[in-house]
Amino acid sequence: MKPNMGSMDRKIRSFIVAPVLVILAIVFHSVVWLMVVLLLLAVVMWATSAVKTCPLYMPFKFSTANK
Repeated sequence: MKPNMGSMDRKIRSFIVAPVLVILAIVFHSVVWLMVVLLLLAVVMWATSAVKTCPLYMPFKFSTANK
């Protein structure tokens, strides 16, 4: 897969969005389905950041990667 995420996009996903989702999952631990969804979203954010590719960018041919 061709990388379509730039370094700033990856940093925002890894160090801001994913940790906030984990914190929200901890806060909403009494609502199990919501906690699971938030944790899955956090994992997706970390995974897409690690592989430098966002599947949602592909159909729209959008890229934040430097050329």
